Amino acid sequence: MTDSAAEPVALTSLRRLVMMLALVTAGEAVFFLPFVLPRIFRPTLLDVFEITNFQLGVAFSIYGVVAMLAYFPGGPLADRFDARKLMAIALVATSAGGLMMATLPSLNVVKSLYGFWGLTTILLFWSPLIRATRQWGAAGSAGRVLPGRAFGILDGGRGLIAALIASVSVWLFAALIPADVQAATAVERSRAFGNVVLLFSAVTFLSAVLLWFALPRNPSPRVVGDQRPAVSGEIIAVMRMPSVWLQAVVVVCAYVAYKGLDDVSLYAKEVLLFDEIQAATIGTVSMWMRPPAAVAAGLVADRFGVSKSTIVSFSFVAAGTGLLATGLLRPGALVLFFVTLVTTSAAVFALRGLYFALMEEGRVPMGRTGTAVGIVSVVGYTPDVFMGPLMGWLLDRSPGEPGHQHLFAAITAFAITGLVATIVFRSLSRKTGKLKSASGWPR
Repeated sequence: MTDSAAEPVALTSLRRLVMMLALVTAGEAVFFLPFVLPRIFRPTLLDVFEITNFQLGVAFSIYGVVAMLAYFPGGPLADRFDARKLMAIALVATSAGGLMMATLPSLNVVKSLYGFWGLTTILLFWSPLIRATRQWGAAGSAGRVLPGRAFGILDGGRGLIAALIASVSVWLFAALIPADVQAATAVERSRAFGNVVLLFSAVTFLSAVLLWFALPRNPSPRVVGDQRPAVSGEIIAVMRMPSVWLQAVVVVCAYVAYKGLDDVSLYAKEVLLFDEIQAATIGTVSMWMRPPAAVAAGLVADRFGVSKSTIVSFSFVAAGTGLLATGLLRPGALVLFFVTLVTTSAAVFALRGLYFALMEEGRVPMGRTGTAVGIVSVVGYTPDVFMGPLMGWLLDRSPGEPGHQHLFAAITAFAITGLVATIVFRSLSRKTGKLKSASGWPR
């Protein structure tokens, strides 16, 4: 199958701005209910539903299993149907699940909701989001293709949206319960939490409305003889592309580094002897690096090359985590630790803003973007499955500083692997030539 020709669509700067705002808002809003809600209100959620951390973990696991199964079929689905429709349906369906969540149902219903959200957020949403973002980058002014800027803004914007909704939801929750939080009754806490869930559902639904009117309609590809090529043929064609598998390795290694940031606050407490408040602050500083780092990486990548920027980012991650693995940082080395934390976190979030932008250099046809995203995601997001147990095993096997050293050594090994994979990817892409620029909104 050859990519169908795209008719250039004139897009004003304002229209492009609104389109990206819609993608950023929807890209984070779809995960509000399954992930942002328990991240912010975990103690309240456990109390209101009267469940344990393990039981909530089981719900997350159900989501993870469904998501892993949904990544692959979600790719071809995104290539054969309008991304706007798929994402709007996913957002509305996810929002409807929130209405059920707001009734504070039983644990079994909560588990079912997480399975349901695994379908709506991944099968119907993830690949269409990546494809739509890539199309936005390919519709740059003067025929320029700007994949780095597109994905950098997407990930950085999502981080900013998450921080904003977190602040608003905490304010709303505080306003709905007595000033003396400890004196609030179970009914008051449940009612307040239910209203917060409704807020999340409403924002998710409104993001679907914004997306529907902001994105242009994207018809299905035109093919010879009105016959669609077999899905199996498209999948095989993409699976034969070495660049796709190398990109999957890049995503795995970058995502391992991202998951590894979960250990930063515990490292600060157990190794550098920070108190709990200081350690939590360190974790917050790390996460706030996401918006500026992802956006800046995207802008730099469009000027100097996505693969080259990815190589630099992996180098900084390897250097930073390698330093932590050596054990050279001792209590009192605050300046060195802070510099290491900021640069390493920035590099990690830069990678998150870059790894899907590699598709342009990898010569993935626009019409097969969804299929490629499905394959890359199935492999690339496996750290969701193995990284938690690996971290726990390394830290528990060698309590204290040695466990953290072993963990950061493992992350360093992945960063070096990602660095090598990107170098090979860059060499391969330079041999096969550069993609032609496309104007308008490619199909």
